[in-house]
Amino acid sequence: MLAGSRASTHGDASSDWDLTVYYRHSLDLAPLAAFGDVHAPGSWGRLMNGGAWLSVDGLAVDVMFRDLAVVEHWTAEALKGSYELDAILGYLAGLPTYVLTAELASGRTLAGELPAITAMPQALVAGAPPRWRFARDFSLEYARMHAARGNAVGATGQAAKAVLEEAHARLCTRGQWVLNEKRMVGAAGLEAAHALFTSPPHSASALAPWLDAVQQCLTE
Repeated sequence: MLAGSRASTHGDASSDWDLTVYYRHSLDLAPLAAFGDVHAPGSWGRLMNGGAWLSVDGLAVDVMFRDLAVVEHWTAEALKGSYELDAILGYLAGLPTYVLTAELASGRTLAGELPAITAMPQALVAGAPPRWRFARDFSLEYARMHAARGNAVGATGQAAKAVLEEAHARLCTRGQWVLNEKRMVGAAGLEAAHALFTSPPHSASALAPWLDAVQQCLTE
C-alpha cells in the first residue's frame, strides 16, 4: 500500500515515499536489507510492528510492516466502536488501535487485496469522543496537581496531552481519521492552544491561570 502524503493530496516532489507491507504469518526481509535499515516485525511493538528506512535510487523510502491478522482484529473492534490505547515512542496522547483501520482507509493499494475501509464507523464516531474527553479532563486535573507543587514540566506536559486528547475527540466527532499527532491540533481547530504554548508560564504562580486559559480553549 502507498501511504503517507503521496497517497493523499498533501504530497509534493520533496515528499518521502511511504509504503506499508501487509503480510500473514511471516515476512521475508532479505529483499529489503540491501537498501537500508530493517527492523523485524514485532521490534516496534504490537501496533507499529516493524519497518525499514531505505534509500532506493536516491529516493528515501519508509516501509511499515503490518500483520494482517492484527489489522483485521482491530478493524473488527473499531467497527464495534471499541479500541485500546498504546503508549508509543513519539506520541503524547498514545496510539489508538483504530489507527490500523485509518491506515487502510487512507492508503492506496498497489498489489494484493486488503479490507475495504472508507468512512469511520458510526459506533466509533459516537463512542470515542467521550473516552477522549474523559482522558482530557484527567490530564488537566493532573496538570493542576503538578501546578500546585510548582512543577512546570509536569503541568505543561499534562496540559499538552490534554490538547491532543481534545483534538482526537473533535476529529472523531467529525468522523475524520487520524494517522498520527503531527497535524492534529490545527486540523481540530485548536490553533488557540498553539498560541498558549508558544508562551508558557515562567513562574510557578502563573501556572494556574495559564491552565485556566488552556481549559477554556479546550472546552469552549
